[in-house]
Amino acid sequence: MEIIHVSAECYPVAKVGGLGDVVGALPKYQQQLGHTAKVVLPMYRTAFLYRHDWEVVHKGRTHLGNWWFDYTVIKERTNELGFDLYLIDIYGLLDREGVYGYSDDAERFTAFQVAFVDWVSQWRHRPDVVHVHDHHTGLIPFFMQYTYDYGHLKGIPTVLTIHNAQYQGWMGWDKGHLLPRYDAWKAGLLEWKGTINPLACAVRSAWKVTTVSPSYMAELKYNSNGLEALFEYEKGKCSGILNGIDAQVWDPATDTYLATHYDHTTVREGKAAHKKALCKRFQLDPSKPLFIFIGRLVGEKAADLLPAVVGDCFHYIGRSMNFLILGSGDPNVERHLAHVEDMVGKDFRFYKGYNEQLSHEMYAGADFLLMPSRVEPCGLNQMYALRYGTIPIVRNTGGLRDTVVDFEDWQGFGVRFNDASVGDITHAIYRALKLYGDPEQFGTIQERIMQIDHSWESSAHQYLTIYPAL
Repeated sequence: MEIIHVSAECYPVAKVGGLGDVVGALPKYQQQLGHTAKVVLPMYRTAFLYRHDWEVVHKGRTHLGNWWFDYTVIKERTNELGFDLYLIDIYGLLDREGVYGYSDDAERFTAFQVAFVDWVSQWRHRPDVVHVHDHHTGLIPFFMQYTYDYGHLKGIPTVLTIHNAQYQGWMGWDKGHLLPRYDAWKAGLLEWKGTINPLACAVRSAWKVTTVSPSYMAELKYNSNGLEALFEYEKGKCSGILNGIDAQVWDPATDTYLATHYDHTTVREGKAAHKKALCKRFQLDPSKPLFIFIGRLVGEKAADLLPAVVGDCFHYIGRSMNFLILGSGDPNVERHLAHVEDMVGKDFRFYKGYNEQLSHEMYAGADFLLMPSRVEPCGLNQMYALRYGTIPIVRNTGGLRDTVVDFEDWQGFGVRFNDASVGDITHAIYRALKLYGDPEQFGTIQERIMQIDHSWESSAHQYLTIYPAL
Protein backbone atom coordinates (compact mmCIF):
# COMPACT_ATOMS: atom_id res chain seq x y z
CA MET A 1 0.00 0.00 0.00
CA GLU A 2 0.92 3.66 -0.38
CA ILE A 3 0.11 5.51 2.85
CA ILE A 4 0.30 9.30 3.11
CA HIS A 5 0.61 10.68 6.64
CA VAL A 6 -0.30 14.35 7.01
CA SER A 7 0.67 16.01 10.27
CA ALA A 8 1.76 19.22 11.98
CA GLU A 9 4.72 17.46 13.64
CA CYS A 10 7.28 14.78 12.83
CA TYR A 11 10.45 14.06 14.78
CA PRO A 12 13.18 15.15 14.11
CA VAL A 13 11.85 17.71 11.62
CA ALA A 14 9.51 19.54 13.99
CA LYS A 15 8.42 18.25 17.39
CA VAL A 16 6.40 19.76 20.23
CA GLY A 17 5.07 16.60 21.88
CA GLY A 18 4.24 12.94 21.41
CA LEU A 19 2.55 13.57 18.06
CA GLY A 20 5.98 14.27 16.58
CA ASP A 21 7.43 11.04 17.97
CA VAL A 22 4.60 8.93 16.56
CA VAL A 23 4.65 10.45 13.08
CA GLY A 24 8.43 10.13 13.04
CA ALA A 25 8.30 6.40 13.82
CA LEU A 26 5.09 4.80 12.50
CA PRO A 27 5.82 5.49 8.79
CA LYS A 28 9.35 4.10 9.16
CA TYR A 29 8.05 0.81 10.50
CA GLN A 30 5.32 0.65 7.85
CA GLN A 31 8.05 1.11 5.26
CA GLN A 32 10.07 -1.71 6.83
CA LEU A 33 7.00 -3.96 6.54
CA GLY A 34 7.08 -3.52 2.77
CA HIS A 35 4.71 -0.60 2.22
CA THR A 36 5.31 2.88 0.86
CA ALA A 37 4.84 5.42 3.62
CA LYS A 38 5.15 9.16 3.06
CA VAL A 39 4.90 12.10 5.46
CA VAL A 40 3.72 15.61 4.56
CA LEU A 41 4.40 18.56 6.90
CA PRO A 42 4.33 22.34 6.75
CA MET A 43 7.72 23.80 5.83
CA TYR A 44 8.64 25.40 9.12
CA ARG A 45 12.02 27.12 9.24
CA THR A 46 13.59 24.57 11.61
CA ALA A 47 17.21 23.49 11.87
CA PHE A 48 16.35 20.23 10.10
CA LEU A 49 15.32 22.17 7.00
CA TYR A 50 18.67 23.89 6.66
CA ARG A 51 20.77 20.80 7.37
CA HIS A 52 19.35 18.71 4.52
CA ASP A 53 19.14 18.69 0.75
CA TRP A 54 15.79 19.13 -0.97
CA GLU A 55 14.28 18.99 -4.42
CA VAL A 56 11.20 20.80 -5.64
CA VAL A 57 8.55 18.29 -6.73
CA HIS A 58 5.55 20.55 -7.29
CA LYS A 59 4.51 24.17 -7.55
CA GLY A 60 0.84 25.06 -7.33
CA ARG A 61 -1.63 27.86 -6.90
CA THR A 62 -4.93 27.77 -5.04
CA HIS A 63 -6.93 29.98 -2.72
CA LEU A 64 -8.40 30.63 0.71
CA GLY A 65 -11.64 32.37 -0.09
CA ASN A 66 -10.74 35.38 -2.23
CA TRP A 67 -7.03 35.20 -1.38
CA TRP A 68 -4.99 33.31 -3.95
CA PHE A 69 -1.63 31.94 -2.90
CA ASP A 70 1.26 30.01 -4.41
CA TYR A 71 2.64 26.96 -2.65
CA THR A 72 5.71 24.79 -3.18
CA VAL A 73 6.23 21.13 -2.29
CA ILE A 74 9.78 19.95 -1.64
CA LYS A 75 11.11 16.46 -0.94
CA GLU A 76 14.07 15.44 1.21
CA ARG A 77 16.62 13.82 -1.12
CA THR A 78 18.37 11.24 1.06
CA ASN A 79 15.43 9.39 2.63
CA GLU A 80 17.32 9.74 5.91
CA LEU A 81 14.25 9.15 8.08
CA GLY A 82 13.39 5.85 6.42
CA PHE A 83 10.44 7.23 4.43
CA ASP A 84 9.71 9.95 1.88
CA LEU A 85 9.39 13.35 3.56
CA TYR A 86 7.59 16.24 1.87
CA LEU A 87 7.24 19.81 3.09
CA ILE A 88 4.67 22.32 1.85
CA ASP A 89 5.72 25.97 1.85
CA ILE A 90 3.32 28.91 1.75
CA TYR A 91 4.97 32.31 1.90
CA GLY A 92 3.76 34.40 4.81
CA LEU A 93 2.02 31.53 6.63
CA LEU A 94 4.26 28.48 7.03
CA ASP A 95 7.68 30.14 6.78
CA ARG A 96 8.19 30.48 10.54
CA GLU A 97 10.33 28.74 13.13
CA GLY A 98 7.54 27.77 15.49
CA VAL A 99 4.94 25.08 14.98
CA TYR A 100 2.03 26.57 16.95
CA GLY A 101 1.12 29.62 18.96
CA TYR A 102 0.49 32.22 16.27
CA SER A 103 -2.64 34.38 16.12
CA ASP A 104 -3.29 33.18 12.54
CA ASP A 105 -2.91 29.43 13.21
CA ALA A 106 -6.40 28.85 11.80
CA GLU A 107 -5.37 30.38 8.49
CA ARG A 108 -1.96 28.67 8.53
CA PHE A 109 -3.24 25.13 8.95
CA THR A 110 -6.29 25.63 6.75
CA ALA A 111 -4.03 26.82 3.94
CA PHE A 112 -1.69 23.85 4.52
CA GLN A 113 -4.60 21.40 4.23
CA VAL A 114 -5.99 23.10 1.11
CA ALA A 115 -2.55 23.01 -0.50
CA PHE A 116 -2.20 19.31 0.34
CA VAL A 117 -5.48 18.25 -1.27
CA ASP A 118 -4.81 20.55 -4.25
CA TRP A 119 -1.45 18.83 -4.77
CA VAL A 120 -2.82 15.29 -4.41
CA SER A 121 -5.69 16.12 -6.77
CA GLN A 122 -3.10 16.59 -9.51
CA TRP A 123 -1.34 13.24 -9.02
CA ARG A 124 -1.56 10.80 -11.88
CA HIS A 125 -2.24 7.98 -9.42
CA ARG A 126 -4.11 7.76 -6.14
CA PRO A 127 -2.60 6.75 -2.77
CA ASP A 128 -4.25 3.83 -0.98
CA VAL A 129 -4.77 5.71 2.30
CA VAL A 130 -4.53 9.30 3.53
CA HIS A 131 -3.82 9.16 7.25
CA VAL A 132 -4.33 12.47 9.10
CA HIS A 133 -3.26 13.28 12.64
CA ASP A 134 -5.15 15.52 15.10
CA HIS A 135 -7.17 18.63 14.33
CA HIS A 136 -4.41 20.43 12.40
CA THR A 137 -5.15 18.12 9.46
CA GLY A 138 -8.73 17.22 10.41
CA LEU A 139 -10.42 19.10 7.57
CA ILE A 140 -8.71 17.00 4.89
CA PRO A 141 -11.24 14.10 4.98
CA PHE A 142 -14.06 16.65 4.55
CA PHE A 143 -12.26 18.42 1.70
CA MET A 144 -11.68 15.10 -0.08
CA GLN A 145 -15.32 14.08 0.09
CA TYR A 146 -17.55 17.13 0.04
CA THR A 147 -15.85 20.06 -1.72
CA TYR A 148 -16.54 20.82 -5.36
CA ASP A 149 -12.88 21.25 -6.32
CA TYR A 150 -11.57 18.13 -4.59
CA GLY A 151 -14.56 15.83 -4.26
CA HIS A 152 -13.12 13.59 -6.98
CA LEU A 153 -10.74 12.34 -4.24
CA LYS A 154 -13.62 10.88 -2.22
CA GLY A 155 -12.74 7.33 -3.24
CA ILE A 156 -9.45 7.51 -1.32
CA PRO A 157 -9.88 6.08 2.19
CA THR A 158 -9.06 8.42 5.06
CA VAL A 159 -8.00 7.57 8.61
CA LEU A 160 -7.85 9.98 11.54
CA THR A 161 -5.63 9.32 14.53
CA ILE A 162 -6.42 11.38 17.64
CA HIS A 163 -3.37 12.04 19.79
CA ASN A 164 -5.08 14.54 22.09
CA ALA A 165 -8.78 15.35 21.88
CA GLN A 166 -8.50 18.30 24.28
CA TYR A 167 -7.35 20.46 21.37
CA GLN A 168 -9.88 20.66 18.54
CA GLY A 169 -8.90 23.61 16.34
CA TRP A 170 -12.08 25.64 16.89
CA MET A 171 -12.77 28.40 14.36
CA GLY A 172 -15.59 30.92 14.24
CA TRP A 173 -17.90 30.89 11.25
CA ASP A 174 -16.38 34.22 10.24
CA LYS A 175 -13.56 32.07 8.87
CA GLY A 176 -15.90 29.79 6.96
CA HIS A 177 -15.09 31.65 3.74
CA LEU A 178 -11.54 30.25 3.93
CA LEU A 179 -12.74 26.74 3.11
CA PRO A 180 -12.98 25.42 -0.44
CA ARG A 181 -16.50 25.55 -1.93
CA TYR A 182 -18.59 22.73 -0.50
CA ASP A 183 -22.09 21.33 -0.63
CA ALA A 184 -24.09 23.52 1.77
CA TRP A 185 -26.09 20.47 2.84
CA LYS A 186 -22.87 19.16 4.43
CA ALA A 187 -22.21 22.24 6.59
CA GLY A 188 -23.39 20.30 9.65
CA LEU A 189 -20.31 18.09 9.39
CA LEU A 190 -18.13 21.12 10.04
CA GLU A 191 -20.03 22.44 13.03
CA TRP A 192 -20.05 21.46 16.67
CA LYS A 193 -21.79 23.67 19.22
CA GLY A 194 -21.84 26.77 17.06
CA THR A 195 -18.27 26.78 15.75
CA ILE A 196 -16.28 25.11 13.02
CA ASN A 197 -14.62 22.20 14.81
CA PRO A 198 -11.95 20.48 12.67
CA LEU A 199 -11.55 17.54 15.04
CA ALA A 200 -15.28 16.84 15.20
CA CYS A 201 -15.43 17.23 11.42
CA ALA A 202 -12.65 14.66 11.02
CA VAL A 203 -14.37 12.17 13.34
CA ARG A 204 -17.51 12.46 11.21
CA SER A 205 -15.82 12.53 7.79
CA ALA A 206 -12.94 10.05 8.07
CA TRP A 207 -13.57 6.43 7.12
CA LYS A 208 -11.88 5.16 10.30
CA VAL A 209 -10.87 6.83 13.56
CA THR A 210 -8.16 5.60 15.90
CA THR A 211 -6.74 6.83 19.18
CA VAL A 212 -3.35 6.12 20.65
CA SER A 213 -4.47 3.60 23.28
CA PRO A 214 -7.53 1.42 23.91
CA SER A 215 -8.22 2.98 27.31
CA TYR A 216 -8.13 6.49 25.87
CA MET A 217 -10.66 5.46 23.24
CA ALA A 218 -13.01 4.39 26.02
CA GLU A 219 -12.37 7.57 28.00
CA LEU A 220 -13.32 9.81 25.08
CA LYS A 221 -16.95 8.78 25.48
CA TYR A 222 -17.08 10.54 28.86
CA ASN A 223 -14.11 12.94 28.77
CA SER A 224 -13.31 14.57 25.44
CA ASN A 225 -13.75 18.29 26.00
CA GLY A 226 -17.31 18.45 24.70
CA LEU A 227 -17.25 15.69 22.07
CA GLU A 228 -18.45 12.86 24.32
CA ALA A 229 -21.77 12.36 22.49
CA LEU A 230 -19.99 12.33 19.13
CA PHE A 231 -17.61 9.55 20.15
CA GLU A 232 -20.49 7.52 21.48
CA TYR A 233 -22.39 7.98 18.22
CA GLU A 234 -19.38 7.17 16.00
CA LYS A 235 -18.03 4.31 18.12
CA GLY A 236 -18.60 1.81 15.32
CA LYS A 237 -15.70 3.15 13.29
CA CYS A 238 -13.42 3.94 16.24
CA SER A 239 -10.67 1.82 17.76
CA GLY A 240 -7.67 2.27 20.01
CA ILE A 241 -4.18 1.22 18.94
CA LEU A 242 -1.42 1.60 21.49
CA ASN A 243 1.52 3.70 20.36
CA GLY A 244 4.94 2.17 20.20
CA ILE A 245 8.41 3.61 20.65
CA ASP A 246 11.29 3.62 18.22
CA ALA A 247 13.41 0.88 19.75
CA GLN A 248 16.32 1.81 17.51
CA VAL A 249 16.49 5.32 18.98
CA TRP A 250 15.52 4.41 22.54
CA ASP A 251 17.95 1.63 23.42
CA PRO A 252 20.44 2.04 26.29
CA ALA A 253 22.68 -0.57 24.66
CA THR A 254 23.31 1.70 21.66
CA ASP A 255 22.00 5.17 22.60
CA THR A 256 24.36 7.75 21.09
CA TYR A 257 23.42 10.24 23.80
CA LEU A 258 24.85 8.01 26.55
CA ALA A 259 28.51 7.94 27.59
CA THR A 260 28.29 4.25 28.53
CA HIS A 261 25.85 1.55 27.50
CA TYR A 262 24.04 -1.26 29.27
CA ASP A 263 21.33 -3.87 28.72
CA HIS A 264 19.09 -5.93 30.98
CA THR A 265 22.00 -8.13 32.04
CA THR A 266 24.09 -5.15 33.20
CA VAL A 267 21.30 -2.79 34.23
CA ARG A 268 22.30 -2.48 37.87
CA GLU A 269 25.89 -1.49 37.14
CA GLY A 270 24.95 0.61 34.11
CA LYS A 271 22.28 2.64 35.84
CA ALA A 272 24.46 3.14 38.91
CA ALA A 273 27.16 4.71 36.73
CA HIS A 274 24.69 7.00 34.97
CA LYS A 275 23.04 7.97 38.25
CA LYS A 276 26.39 8.88 39.75
CA ALA A 277 27.24 11.11 36.77
CA LEU A 278 23.78 12.73 36.74
CA CYS A 279 23.84 13.43 40.47
CA LYS A 280 27.34 14.89 40.23
CA ARG A 281 26.17 17.27 37.49
CA PHE A 282 23.21 18.48 39.55
CA GLN A 283 24.86 18.22 42.99
CA LEU A 284 22.50 15.53 44.25
CA ASP A 285 23.27 12.64 46.60
CA PRO A 286 23.58 9.41 44.52
CA SER A 287 22.91 7.26 47.60
CA LYS A 288 19.28 8.44 47.60
CA PRO A 289 16.61 7.25 45.14
CA LEU A 290 16.21 9.66 42.21
CA PHE A 291 12.72 10.64 41.03
CA ILE A 292 12.43 12.50 37.72
CA PHE A 293 9.74 14.29 35.72
CA ILE A 294 10.22 15.00 32.02
CA GLY A 295 7.60 16.87 30.05
CA ARG A 296 5.47 19.92 29.50
CA LEU A 297 4.69 21.86 32.66
CA VAL A 298 0.96 22.13 32.01
CA GLY A 299 -2.27 21.17 33.75
CA GLU A 300 -2.81 18.08 31.59
CA LYS A 301 0.41 16.63 32.99
CA ALA A 302 -0.55 17.69 36.55
CA ALA A 303 2.73 19.60 36.67
CA ASP A 304 1.04 22.28 38.78
CA LEU A 305 0.94 19.75 41.64
CA LEU A 306 4.67 19.06 41.64
CA PRO A 307 5.77 21.90 43.96
CA ALA A 308 3.29 20.81 46.63
CA VAL A 309 4.20 17.13 46.12
CA VAL A 310 7.89 17.85 46.68
CA GLY A 311 7.07 19.91 49.75
CA ASP A 312 4.83 17.22 51.24
CA CYS A 313 7.35 14.47 50.55
CA PHE A 314 10.13 16.34 52.33
CA HIS A 315 7.80 17.28 55.21
CA TYR A 316 6.01 13.98 55.81
CA ILE A 317 8.45 11.37 54.47
CA GLY A 318 11.76 13.14 55.05
CA ARG A 319 14.72 14.15 52.92
CA SER A 320 15.31 10.58 51.81
CA MET A 321 14.95 11.13 48.04
CA ASN A 322 16.08 13.39 45.19
CA PHE A 323 13.90 15.10 42.59
CA LEU A 324 15.05 16.28 39.15
CA ILE A 325 12.55 17.99 36.84
CA LEU A 326 13.09 18.78 33.15
CA GLY A 327 10.48 20.80 31.32
CA SER A 328 8.85 24.09 30.45
CA GLY A 329 5.34 25.40 29.96
CA ASP A 330 3.05 27.34 32.28
CA PRO A 331 5.05 30.33 33.60
CA ASN A 332 3.36 30.02 37.01
CA VAL A 333 4.46 26.39 37.34
CA GLU A 334 7.97 27.30 36.22
CA ARG A 335 8.09 30.08 38.80
CA HIS A 336 6.85 27.83 41.62
CA LEU A 337 9.36 25.10 40.79
CA ALA A 338 12.21 27.63 40.71
CA HIS A 339 11.01 28.90 44.10
CA VAL A 340 11.01 25.36 45.51
CA GLU A 341 14.58 24.92 44.31
CA ASP A 342 15.62 28.13 46.05
CA MET A 343 13.81 27.15 49.26
CA VAL A 344 14.82 23.51 49.71
CA GLY A 345 18.37 23.70 48.37
CA LYS A 346 19.76 20.21 48.05
CA ASP A 347 17.70 17.18 46.97
CA PHE A 348 15.72 19.12 44.34
CA ARG A 349 16.75 20.50 40.95
CA PHE A 350 14.71 22.12 38.17
CA TYR A 351 16.05 22.40 34.60
CA LYS A 352 13.86 24.83 32.70
CA GLY A 353 13.46 24.06 29.00
CA TYR A 354 14.05 20.92 27.00
CA ASN A 355 17.28 19.11 26.26
CA GLU A 356 17.14 15.89 24.22
CA GLN A 357 20.47 14.55 25.45
CA LEU A 358 19.67 15.33 29.07
CA SER A 359 16.34 13.51 28.77
CA HIS A 360 18.14 10.34 27.64
CA GLU A 361 20.66 10.69 30.46
CA MET A 362 17.84 11.13 32.97
CA TYR A 363 16.04 7.99 31.81
CA ALA A 364 19.33 6.12 32.15
CA GLY A 365 20.25 7.50 35.57
CA ALA A 366 16.93 7.76 37.40
CA ASP A 367 15.29 5.18 39.63
CA PHE A 368 11.69 6.35 39.13
CA LEU A 369 9.76 8.43 36.58
CA LEU A 370 6.78 10.51 37.73
CA MET A 371 3.78 10.74 35.38
CA PRO A 372 0.80 12.05 37.39
CA SER A 373 -1.10 13.14 34.25
CA ARG A 374 -4.69 14.30 34.40
CA VAL A 375 -4.96 13.40 30.70
CA GLU A 376 -2.60 10.95 28.98
CA PRO A 377 -3.94 9.55 25.68
CA CYS A 378 -1.06 7.12 25.41
CA GLY A 379 2.15 8.41 26.90
CA LEU A 380 5.58 7.57 25.58
CA ASN A 381 7.71 8.62 28.53
CA GLN A 382 6.68 5.61 30.60
CA MET A 383 7.70 3.33 27.71
CA TYR A 384 11.06 5.08 27.41
CA ALA A 385 11.53 4.67 31.16
CA LEU A 386 10.77 0.94 31.02
CA ARG A 387 13.26 0.52 28.18
CA TYR A 388 15.95 2.15 30.36
CA GLY A 389 15.13 0.23 33.54
CA THR A 390 13.47 3.19 35.26
CA ILE A 391 10.30 2.31 37.15
CA PRO A 392 7.30 4.49 36.22
CA ILE A 393 4.95 6.01 38.80
CA VAL A 394 1.75 6.75 36.89
CA ARG A 395 -1.85 7.79 37.33
CA ASN A 396 -4.37 5.13 36.38
CA THR A 397 -5.60 6.76 33.16
CA GLY A 398 -5.43 6.43 29.36
CA GLY A 399 -2.38 4.72 27.95
CA LEU A 400 -0.72 4.67 31.35
CA ARG A 401 -3.34 2.16 32.45
CA ASP A 402 -2.61 0.05 29.36
CA THR A 403 1.17 -0.06 29.79
CA VAL A 404 1.93 -0.08 33.53
CA VAL A 405 0.94 -2.78 36.06
CA ASP A 406 1.31 -2.01 39.76
CA PHE A 407 4.20 -3.86 41.37
CA GLU A 408 1.94 -5.30 44.07
CA ASP A 409 -0.21 -7.02 41.41
CA TRP A 410 0.70 -10.26 39.68
CA GLN A 411 3.63 -9.71 37.30
CA GLY A 412 3.54 -6.02 38.23
CA PHE A 413 6.45 -3.66 37.70
CA GLY A 414 5.35 -0.04 38.25
CA VAL A 415 3.53 2.14 40.77
CA ARG A 416 -0.04 3.20 39.95
CA PHE A 417 -2.42 5.58 41.73
CA ASN A 418 -5.93 6.80 40.98
CA ASP A 419 -6.28 10.54 41.51
CA ALA A 420 -4.25 13.49 40.26
CA SER A 421 -3.96 14.90 43.76
CA VAL A 422 -1.05 15.84 45.98
CA GLY A 423 -2.03 13.17 48.51
CA ASP A 424 -2.24 10.32 46.01
CA ILE A 425 1.03 11.25 44.32
CA THR A 426 2.84 11.58 47.64
CA HIS A 427 1.53 8.20 48.77
CA ALA A 428 2.69 6.65 45.48
CA ILE A 429 6.18 8.02 46.11
CA TYR A 430 6.07 6.55 49.61
CA ARG A 431 5.22 3.14 48.11
CA ALA A 432 8.04 3.54 45.60
CA LEU A 433 10.47 4.16 48.45
CA LYS A 434 9.39 0.90 50.09
CA LEU A 435 10.10 -0.91 46.79
CA TYR A 436 13.49 0.79 46.55
CA GLY A 437 14.21 -0.44 50.08
CA ASP A 438 14.13 -4.03 48.82
CA PRO A 439 17.21 -4.12 46.53
CA GLU A 440 16.56 -7.64 45.29
CA GLN A 441 12.96 -7.02 44.21
CA PHE A 442 13.88 -3.59 42.84
CA GLY A 443 16.75 -4.98 40.75
CA THR A 444 14.69 -7.89 39.48
CA ILE A 445 11.97 -5.52 38.29
CA GLN A 446 14.57 -3.35 36.55
CA GLU A 447 15.88 -6.35 34.64
CA ARG A 448 12.38 -7.46 33.67
CA ILE A 449 10.99 -4.14 32.49
CA MET A 450 13.89 -3.64 30.09
CA GLN A 451 12.70 -6.72 28.21
CA ILE A 452 9.11 -5.56 27.70
CA ASP A 453 8.46 -5.03 23.99
CA HIS A 454 6.82 -1.68 23.27
CA SER A 455 8.37 -1.30 19.83
CA TRP A 456 6.39 -0.12 16.83
CA GLU A 457 6.29 -3.51 15.06
CA SER A 458 3.10 -4.66 16.78
CA SER A 459 1.35 -1.28 16.48
CA ALA A 460 2.33 -0.87 12.82
CA HIS A 461 0.79 -4.28 12.06
CA GLN A 462 -2.46 -3.22 13.75
CA TYR A 463 -2.73 -0.12 11.57
CA LEU A 464 -2.16 -2.26 8.50
CA THR A 465 -5.09 -4.47 9.49
CA ILE A 466 -7.32 -1.39 9.65
CA TYR A 467 -6.33 -0.03 6.24
CA PRO A 468 -7.49 -3.01 4.12
CA ALA A 469 -10.80 -3.00 5.98
CA LEU A 470 -11.52 0.39 4.47
